[in-house]
Amino acid sequence: MPDTASLNIKDSTDQDFVADVVEASNTQPVIVDFWAPWCGPCKQLGPVIERVVDSKKGAVKLVKINIDENPAYAGQLGVRSIPAVFAFDKGRPVDAFQGALPEGQVKGFIDKLLSGTDTAQVIAEALVQAETASQSGDLGTAAPIYASVIQEDPENVVAIAGLARCYLANGDKARAIATLDMVPESGKHDTAIKGVRTAIELMADDDAPGEFDELLTAVTAAPDDHAKRFELSEKYIGAQRYKDAIDHLLIILGAKLDWEGGKAKEKLLQVFEAAGPTDPATVEGRRRLGSLMFA
Repeated sequence: MPDTASLNIKDSTDQDFVADVVEASNTQPVIVDFWAPWCGPCKQLGPVIERVVDSKKGAVKLVKINIDENPAYAGQLGVRSIPAVFAFDKGRPVDAFQGALPEGQVKGFIDKLLSGTDTAQVIAEALVQAETASQSGDLGTAAPIYASVIQEDPENVVAIAGLARCYLANGDKARAIATLDMVPESGKHDTAIKGVRTAIELMADDDAPGEFDELLTAVTAAPDDHAKRFELSEKYIGAQRYKDAIDHLLIILGAKLDWEGGKAKEKLLQVFEAAGPTDPATVEGRRRLGSLMFA
């Protein structure tokens, strides 16, 4: 068993791989060393890579996987010989090497990984700026930032989803759909991407002029007509007027939480997904729904 007493080094298993490697790499880069007790080159590389990782004083973590006991992720990553070393950053493998490299090359491998995190930091800051602009309605600022991130990192699902939302907000469903076509296979089930797809599915192709006013007048005249209010909320959803839709759905739920077998609640949850978890309408709507459910 290798010596992993350092806080920067740990042994892991297939069961803990997602937590120790994939999720942990969202905070800092993680090096994965696939090894086995019978492997001579593994015994040569092990102390070298541990020494280099420790010299970085916590900037990078090392996770060691004994493939005799934990073959699943080694197989998924296509490991055919060991030692095999993979670098993970932001939840995905970004570099790799095989064999017992000398210390200078190991250091170069890790230095390259850490220098890449500067770019990752720039991207993270850009995404925050774009999200802030998007939430304030400044699509002219948000869209170019998302586009520049995609140019730098073509598989960045947050940027892809953000740019698609900008197109949707401008009523350009076709370009939103085309943007989502850029999503890599690994990102198709990402919550941000699923939210945009829901928004597209709920988006109406067109609405008759004055239809909102007519429905609103009808609801105002008969406030207990929940069917008519639900119809109005659907029109608001189709027009991406999520706050208005949420307000009317919550009125229904306030009167009868299980109206039509939970139909209004189900629609409300769809709106939350379509608007996105950080949209102010979603945040406030979830708070109000919680108050109704646990009153």
